[in-house]
Amino acid sequence: MKNGAIDIVCNVFTHQTVEENRTGLDEHFKHQVRMPEDLRAGVSIEDYLIKMDKAGIERSLLIAVRAGDLNVRLSFEVPYGYVQKICEQYPDRFSGLAGIDPTRGMQGLRDLEVAVNECGFVGAHFYPHWFSMSPDAALMYPYYAKCCELNIPIMMQVGHNLVYSRERRLPSVGRPIALDQVAIDFPELKVIGIHVGIPWTDEMISMCWKHENVYTAGDAYAPRYWPEQYVHYANTYGKHKVLFGTDWPVIDPERAVSEVEALNLKDDARQMLMRDNALRVFRLPGVEQLKKESKSEI
Repeated sequence: MKNGAIDIVCNVFTHQTVEENRTGLDEHFKHQVRMPEDLRAGVSIEDYLIKMDKAGIERSLLIAVRAGDLNVRLSFEVPYGYVQKICEQYPDRFSGLAGIDPTRGMQGLRDLEVAVNECGFVGAHFYPHWFSMSPDAALMYPYYAKCCELNIPIMMQVGHNLVYSRERRLPSVGRPIALDQVAIDFPELKVIGIHVGIPWTDEMISMCWKHENVYTAGDAYAPRYWPEQYVHYANTYGKHKVLFGTDWPVIDPERAVSEVEALNLKDDARQMLMRDNALRVFRLPGVEQLKKESKSEI
């Protein structure tokens, strides 16, 4: 592969965020995903960079998560400032994603504008299940419009969600088909359905096939367990629509990259999955060079 991989779904899972209860994960979930004991209290950014280097990941997109209305018990957020600080310290390795809380109204819209224009964030992120709110909910439409205005993509979890915490079980409200009306109403908005769309993977693929502005990401599930039709899509007619992610700390980056290697994708499909699609969708550093190379090959 030309140059390093790009992980588009990465959480700030540090000692600080764990201690401050800013991850939403209880010990049962950590056990369920077989998280090693020595990682459960968090990993420093410096140690995570070592993991990225071993995996061959050049850049990770860090989510400043907004998970639920903060007036509701067990909702949480990772402040934009946390992510901004990391990105400023390691500008060649991390870029920020601004979490969306549609219950914050105009203040949330102002926050998003600041995140992009002043903090340099490259996209937005929405967790439908934390708000019991489908992606096509009316409260999200002002945020989609703002993303169009700022010329940034928005990613969101689609498919079911697991029980991250037994104290607050969340409904699965993010079926991929809900992206249909969003894509129709905002054709210039790049929408990424992350987490493969399981168990509605075929719906996710159909949305990507129908709408040129809808993409998907293979994250949160180890690549060896990606559904067969998803791997086929990424390797053939949908190779320009699938992006790579880990959803760290759910999937370890070294494991994710090695298991993608084992899928035996075609060279061009793997290059698009692991790097090129992310460069284009998020307009990351290196995209201009990619455009030049693409023109030279025509």
